[in-house]
Amino acid sequence: MMNSRMHWIPTFATSISHRVMWRIFIGAALLLSSVSVVLAGPREQAQRIHDRLAGVPPTDAVLNQMEAQIGSNPVAAAMTAMDNSSFYTVTLKNFAAPWTNRDFNQFVPLNDYITLVIGMVKDGVPFNQILSGDLLYVGQGVSPAPSVNSNAHYAALEQAMLASNFNPATIVPTTQSKTYSLPSAATAGAMTTRAAAEAFFIAGTNRAMFRFTLVNHMCMDMEQVHDTSIVPDRIRQDVSRGPGGDSRVFLNNCIGCHAGMDPLAQAFAFYTYDDVAGRIQYTPGAVQPKYFNNDETFADGFITPDDTWNNYWREGQNSLIGWGPGSGSGSGAKSLGQELAGTQAFAECQVQKVFKTVCLRDPVDQSDRNQVAAMANTFRNNNYNLKQVFAESAVYCMGN
Repeated sequence: MMNSRMHWIPTFATSISHRVMWRIFIGAALLLSSVSVVLAGPREQAQRIHDRLAGVPPTDAVLNQMEAQIGSNPVAAAMTAMDNSSFYTVTLKNFAAPWTNRDFNQFVPLNDYITLVIGMVKDGVPFNQILSGDLLYVGQGVSPAPSVNSNAHYAALEQAMLASNFNPATIVPTTQSKTYSLPSAATAGAMTTRAAAEAFFIAGTNRAMFRFTLVNHMCMDMEQVHDTSIVPDRIRQDVSRGPGGDSRVFLNNCIGCHAGMDPLAQAFAFYTYDDVAGRIQYTPGAVQPKYFNNDETFADGFITPDDTWNNYWREGQNSLIGWGPGSGSGSGAKSLGQELAGTQAFAECQVQKVFKTVCLRDPVDQSDRNQVAAMANTFRNNNYNLKQVFAESAVYCMGN
């Protein structure tokens, strides 16, 4: 027994020794890392900015140019890094891809939604138009031509983007009304792209389009806007007022989402995705049948007459979203997109997502949060230029 204990003691001691040595090693590595940040010169900082934005090494000529810019105008150095086509074909593609599907999958084929984001950033189009603009980006000279019922054009464009000599100028603007034969008043930026329609207008009740727009462009899900104090007069017939025979479930849970969401999602009443034709369908003046699904669940519920929407969240706890000066009501998806993109939450969400993409982490301390708040204000006051946000994030994080 004594021999067994004598054998165990040094083994345990060795284990403790290894742990201590490992912690010392990690501490030393972190110290060296912090020292390297402090000692990093303009060339190293330029290298970090280029790596974060383009994801590929710069040429010597580009690195020399950025090094010269770092001292006097580091944002200009970041703009130089974004001249690399990989910023558009890789960084921005991966940035926007999760917004285009229900699984938030980054590894999806290029589509019109992703390309719209790439083009708007490239051209400095005010990004608050992402939910309302009659705007589409296509590949100039890329065959086949863009089509309302096929993604083949964007598949071909993605192949072209793989070439080392790809020129981002190949991605050019056009309109959804021209390409997809939608009335201009019915276009709503990303929400009426073919990719978004296929993901969020297909089947269902069109609530998915509202929920995923909220997640992707305002960085909040239904739990964050849950409010049971709202009058439930616009909740549709398909929502039971006594799930499982217990009305308390409706009063304490269901009403918190549906009372605010249903009058907003009414903006999509004329839209659906035709799975057979493979295209978005818009029926002005005619509410899609999906809005009357399960209408016998609660026959006295709201019957959707048109695409008029009202924002009950402008009052109460959700006023903290920071709504713009609008009236809080309108008709159709375009005006709803303007309502959502006019909020402080929209601006902060775009900046937070850029920060995470460039800095490879969420904001973690007060310094980070102050930086995000400052960039969000600049974003709103600088015509919603998202490319500027990428540049400012890269400069802030070049030593992290």
